[in-house]
Amino acid sequence: MNLTFNDEERMVIELARDFAENELAPIAESIDQEKRVPIEALRKMQELGLLGLMIPEEYGGAGVRTSCYAQVIEELARVCAAVAIVLSVHNSVGAYPILRFGSEEQKQKYMPKLAGDWIGAFCLSEAASGSDASALELKAKRDGDDYVLDGSKLWVTNGSIANLYLVMAKTADVPDKPHRGISAFLVEKDTPGLIVGKLEDKMGLRGSDTAEIQFDGCRVPASALVSEEGVGFKIAMQALDNGRIGVGSQAVGIARGALEEAIKYAKERVAFGRPIAEHQAVQFKLADMETEISAARNLVRRAAWLKDSDQPHGKEAAMAKLYASEMAHRVVHQAVQIHGGAGYIKEYPVERYYRDQRITEIYEGTSEMQRIVIGRAVIAE
Repeated sequence: MNLTFNDEERMVIELARDFAENELAPIAESIDQEKRVPIEALRKMQELGLLGLMIPEEYGGAGVRTSCYAQVIEELARVCAAVAIVLSVHNSVGAYPILRFGSEEQKQKYMPKLAGDWIGAFCLSEAASGSDASALELKAKRDGDDYVLDGSKLWVTNGSIANLYLVMAKTADVPDKPHRGISAFLVEKDTPGLIVGKLEDKMGLRGSDTAEIQFDGCRVPASALVSEEGVGFKIAMQALDNGRIGVGSQAVGIARGALEEAIKYAKERVAFGRPIAEHQAVQFKLADMETEISAARNLVRRAAWLKDSDQPHGKEAAMAKLYASEMAHRVVHQAVQIHGGAGYIKEYPVERYYRDQRITEIYEGTSEMQRIVIGRAVIAE
């Protein structure tokens, strides 16, 4: 397994790190408080080529490997997890499914835009369809040369800022195997009948918008269908495999940022006549935190390497996401503990990291669902 980066990839990672430290760090707290990512930050990511990270050069993107993309997400999440997930969703479950399953016409139409100034979003979850993704109710009925979509989606990341939505809808009723009745559609933001509903007021990742998207007689041409009818569930599952690598990277970044804040505070805070960093109890915490972060990063990189090698990676992506998200929970918990009472107030970044981390154990499949995926894979092997 090759875990090294070439010169071009190192340059991309360095650009992302500089952007995070110099431009995101000063506004990370305000992004959380104001519950939005400034348009200037999105434009800067566009200028740096980050929106097209995994889009091939032939379509105007950077065409980097998944391992490089994962490191970029980690660098951003280390400073501002809300911005990291905007980029992760855009690349992993927004653009990737079109590259993997879309027609050449769809790629030519949308890839240059997604590598430019368009933002992508992924519409799967519904009120009664979360972990059981095959139970969705949004319908797409064929009407001549069009499909008409009716229903709604919940918890859509990038919901209010997206220009293009990948929407999973039911095109047929297959009672014994409902997943076979699901199809995927590309719907542009300005399509009549697509309505951006309420924005959720969340515990963490408050700068990343999470919206309800309604489809009220939303008519799209048949050319908006990705692949063919009945393939939507497969598209969604493979997109989530890709997305789990991004969420695992995000979790590693959050944990890394929390560890750095804990080290900084431990060197400054004096107790019993010396900095608490000199106390063995604190050193043991820091040692465990660093070890777990490194282990999680290696799991993420292995999943990314398998994907880049065109090898099956569903189990490994689930393992990376599961371990990294739960690791981040443990690491941020200890970072707050090292801060003591200071860690519970908003003056210190670890309070935000604590809130931001929690969702990594839920979206792109809960920890429970990851264990099901891994367990089934182990039995099958």
